[in-house]
Amino acid sequence: MSLEQILFLALVQGLTEFLPISSSAHLILVPLVAGWPDQGLAFDVAVHIGTLSAVVWYFRNDLQTMTKDWFISLRQGTTIGESRLAWAVIIATIPAGLSGVIWHDFIATELRSTLIIAITTIVFGLLLGLADWRCKQDYSEQQLAWRGILFIGFAQAIALIPGTSRSGITMTAGRLLGLTRTASARFSFLLSIPVILGSGGLETVKLIRAESAISWSVLIMGALVSAVTAYFCIKLFLHFITRIGMWPFVIYRLILGTVLLVIVVGS
Repeated sequence: MSLEQILFLALVQGLTEFLPISSSAHLILVPLVAGWPDQGLAFDVAVHIGTLSAVVWYFRNDLQTMTKDWFISLRQGTTIGESRLAWAVIIATIPAGLSGVIWHDFIATELRSTLIIAITTIVFGLLLGLADWRCKQDYSEQQLAWRGILFIGFAQAIALIPGTSRSGITMTAGRLLGLTRTASARFSFLLSIPVILGSGGLETVKLIRAESAISWSVLIMGALVSAVTAYFCIKLFLHFITRIGMWPFVIYRLILGTVLLVIVVGS
């Protein structure tokens, strides 16, 4: 990999992992436009570790409180402080985890076409815009009912289809349930931690089994760039989302999906 490819793909991963614009669509489009070879499994694992470290560091105080209260709630058999939010993250992760185990191979081989990614980028982008435009915003993530938590969890499972955007579909579900923009984004980002950890763990196992040669300098650079980019992306998104809303991202998705459709038609 050239230095340009390393830096650019790491930046793309750091930006698109948490914005509701579909990282898979970008990771397909960028190499197509640039004419780059596949970056390989090791690099994918490295940049995902970078984005995971960014979200964990950003929410480190919340995660510390949630973990402490969760263990207390287990011991006392009752809800304590932020233990309910911790349980919400765990429960909402289950549908995506089970779906990933069952459907991973099918999705990887049958649903990664540019046409499918173009369609899902447009369709779920419009759904995000509709939810943000039509739905009230009254609730925080701590006020989610258990049915709502499961609803977001099943929505997250749909994001296994490339182009859907994990952050986009979970924010859409949150807005449909009446969460504020900030609350839907925060819960989406918290949900990303076990999902990235699980998928990254599976990819790491595959990498170890492959026993391929590894360029550690490339991986470290990719992880660092994606981590820094993702951290500031999260920070800026949460700062501005109340004012700008979701429609700038919806418009971007419509443009991106259209570009991908043009590529399909022209190929």
